[in-house]
Amino acid sequence: MNKKGRLFVVSAPSGAGKTTLCEEIIKRLPGVVRSVSMTTREKRPGEKNGKDYSFISVEEFKKRLKTKEFIEYAKVFGNYYGTPKKFVESNLNKNRDVVLTIDVQGAMQIRKNFKKGCIFIFILPPSIKHLRKRLEKRKTDSTKVINSRLKIAKKELTFLKYYDYEVINDDLKTAFEELKSIFIASRCQRDKN
Repeated sequence: MNKKGRLFVVSAPSGAGKTTLCEEIIKRLPGVVRSVSMTTREKRPGEKNGKDYSFISVEEFKKRLKTKEFIEYAKVFGNYYGTPKKFVESNLNKNRDVVLTIDVQGAMQIRKNFKKGCIFIFILPPSIKHLRKRLEKRKTDSTKVINSRLKIAKKELTFLKYYDYEVINDDLKTAFEELKSIFIASRCQRDKN
């Protein structure tokens, strides 16, 4: 019997550290890959196409949407984001665990469409005040955009009940160890079945 990988859905408010934590998981745990989302938003300084996101046009995104190439998608801050179905299914079938770093909208679509084998993890900042400081420190958004992100973050927190685990990212090393233990425990559980 071929074993299948597990799908780990990691969500967090913008600036809470989900990308950094998930990159460490991928570096340190063999057999874990991150699905690179497609987006229509502009590339930020330092981002690489195909590594951080696959940057495509709105027209191309809508074309892929019509041909059902995404397992989830959302429109956030006026831009589309989607998870490529082919990549996820191919890696799960090769017994690799796949990490999706997606927003709450996308996570709820995954929850609805994938009944079994998904682990939902929410990364929390220590506080909204702390989150504001992180967003300001990034220097990638205007005050207006930061305020909008914080408003959305408060709304996202109301979805915590739909997640299996919560990890507070107050200290990066501690948060990483907690996240790693979730991955390891989930793998052990899968291997028992």
